[in-house]
Amino acid sequence: MGLGSYLIYIVIIMAIPLLAQMRVKGAYAKYSKIESQYGYTGYEVARKILDNSGLYQVKVEETPGSLSDHYDPRTRTVRLSTNNYYGKSLAGAAVAAHEVGHAVQHDRKYAFLSFRHLLFPVANFGSSLSWIFIMIGLFTQATGLFAIGIALLAVGVLFQIVTLPVEFNASTRAMAMLTNYNIITPEEVKPSKKVLQAAALTYVAATLVAVAELVRLVLMFTGFGNSDD
Repeated sequence: MGLGSYLIYIVIIMAIPLLAQMRVKGAYAKYSKIESQYGYTGYEVARKILDNSGLYQVKVEETPGSLSDHYDPRTRTVRLSTNNYYGKSLAGAAVAAHEVGHAVQHDRKYAFLSFRHLLFPVANFGSSLSWIFIMIGLFTQATGLFAIGIALLAVGVLFQIVTLPVEFNASTRAMAMLTNYNIITPEEVKPSKKVLQAAALTYVAATLVAVAELVRLVLMFTGFGNSDD
């Protein structure tokens, strides 16, 4: 890959996640200003869905920050950012339902989520060390170390790929629960989907970048042998 092509590649892989982040922030900003017609707070949305799903033991807590919402499987806790926890917006309801979707996945032993949990410690370890092996292998032309780095990175990429069905399924569950439990009106389905689709796009973007980097490194590795000719 020439310098010009490499620079274009760098610009593209930097632009993809940036554009995805801009889209999710734009969608969230728009629909966080629109109050849901039934007027449930994010906490009430989460609690209502959890209780209707029989998950009384799952807690709902406030967490600081913006868009810091997440589900913690270790403590079985849905954590909602302050605005979503107390707010009554459509965006907050969609986000709360999405995080509860992960709690339901956990309870129902959703296969991709279980696999993701198994991968997490290995992927976390691999992500920390992969580039160390890759850089040492690259500068010393040690193909063995370079290969180890690629293998470790591949586990992290697999983790991101497995994350996609987990996130999409949580959003599908969220929309079903929002409508089935009369938390949003039929007119609010479309804007709620827009919030969840924008959020899912960030995972797609991150996965595309990760796969592109992995492919680039594999091509570099296969070129090691040719460079010695």
